Amino acid sequence: MKLLKPFLFSGLLAVTLSSCGGGAEIVSTPVENIDSVPLKVSELTELEKHTWGHLDLVADTIPGMSVEKAYTELIKNKKGEVVIVAVIDSGIDIEHEDLNGVLWTNKGEIPGNGIDDDNNGFVDDVYGWNFLGDAYNEQLEFVRILASGDTSSPDWERAEAEYEKEYKETQERKAQYDQIYQQLKDAHEAVSKHFGKEDYTSEEVEALETEDESLTKAASMLSFMYGNGFDDSQKALTSIKEGVDYFNDKLNYNLNKDFNGRTTGDNPNDITDVGYGNGNVMPSVKSESHGTHVSGIIAAQRGNGKGVDGVANNVQIMSLRAVPNGDEYDKDIALAIRYAVDNGAQIINGSFGKYYSPHSQWVRDAITYAGKHDVIFVNAAGNDGDDLDQIACYPNDQVDNGPEVSDTFITVGALEPKYGANMVAGFSNYGKINVDVFAPGAKIYSTTPENEYKTMGGTSMAAPAVAGVAALIRSYYPKLSGAQVKQILMDSGLALTTKVVVAGDTDNIKPIGELSKSGKIMNAYNALIMADQLSK
Repeated sequence: MKLLKPFLFSGLLAVTLSSCGGGAEIVSTPVENIDSVPLKVSELTELEKHTWGHLDLVADTIPGMSVEKAYTELIKNKKGEVVIVAVIDSGIDIEHEDLNGVLWTNKGEIPGNGIDDDNNGFVDDVYGWNFLGDAYNEQLEFVRILASGDTSSPDWERAEAEYEKEYKETQERKAQYDQIYQQLKDAHEAVSKHFGKEDYTSEEVEALETEDESLTKAASMLSFMYGNGFDDSQKALTSIKEGVDYFNDKLNYNLNKDFNGRTTGDNPNDITDVGYGNGNVMPSVKSESHGTHVSGIIAAQRGNGKGVDGVANNVQIMSLRAVPNGDEYDKDIALAIRYAVDNGAQIINGSFGKYYSPHSQWVRDAITYAGKHDVIFVNAAGNDGDDLDQIACYPNDQVDNGPEVSDTFITVGALEPKYGANMVAGFSNYGKINVDVFAPGAKIYSTTPENEYKTMGGTSMAAPAVAGVAALIRSYYPKLSGAQVKQILMDSGLALTTKVVVAGDTDNIKPIGELSKSGKIMNAYNALIMADQLSK
């Protein structure tokens, strides 16, 4: 492959940065020029909102990954190899218009014949495997610990304290959302009746003049919602109702000690009890959209004129349904990782996590297994604004900040689409030891079930962005090892000196470089340049 050596980037003088990943050199935008880039003060256009993670920091003043620039200037019409990316998540809508052309299929399996044709231990695993069976709702892990009644558990006291706090807070939040939803519903009905239509505008509400006190209160309620970011009352109702449903589910299932969501008939505390689940990797309900959204970020079919473009071309998505509406079981995750490795995945995306893990060693052993087989595992850092050097979040590849068990495991924090002090998402976990790099994760537009698209946010969205860049490198530079790809991802990012708000706390200001091991934000353009040079 011909080496591209552009000397000017975004109109700025280029400099050479040394890599600690094998001595390669890359050409990159100078840090001193990046940090003097004018802040973007205008609102993002609809196109920018839908594509910001692919845009370029200097050209667009948005902290994207320079994906489109990489395709335009580096990839162009080059032919890469197909890369299999396993998505361990909540299932994937394999019929989605933007994903059905990028699916991994098990060529050794004859669909629907009820036979394990390839003798891999899974019957009819055509698109992957469903470790949850028909289950959807589940308890949180600390609730399962309490429900077990095993007071000898090392996590028992911590779980009890957390349960008491979490249950009380959830009840209070549910009551708040119930009240707001009812008030908003009543207000919407009153104003709709007044205007004789349901699709009234915020401008009409603001201009409304009446001596009817109840109608005045209704308009005031709607104005309050408009002031909180909603430009449409029906959208506000939908959003608040989602909140009501979330807290109902949390009380009825996630925090319910008497609920048992496991339907597969296996013993989740026995890693040798295998063979459970089925080959149906589709979401069980439409709202189970997480895995579909993640998959679109990685690999939604590029250039088809539909919805969104994924980060990577030449990708096949392997679906592994193992994350319920609640906390995942360690056993399911460990076996899903091993399935991915044994069936040809070169990259695994893990956009899930929890703070209790009774069988964390099973998962860590699986991560070790993936590393030894040259498989990259991209892990979401988590969404609680925690310093992961101070608190353990699972899965991870170390114990108590000790030696890492894999050199192909990479943990990703989330960025907002706004360069400057608020660039790091307030929800994002961080850690100089345990978070490797930051990538676009807030307000990400991607695929959701039934040929729909939606904006979602979390480190769950940042991890697949990095998995997509890893897939690009493995596609165009297949001779590089997983460890080399990880080092490229970390070394080639943009090393900013910007001071940012940490965990949404305006009293906690740090240079962004102190929040991760690399001190950098992901950049696909630079990653491909470094991969090209390192491959030589």
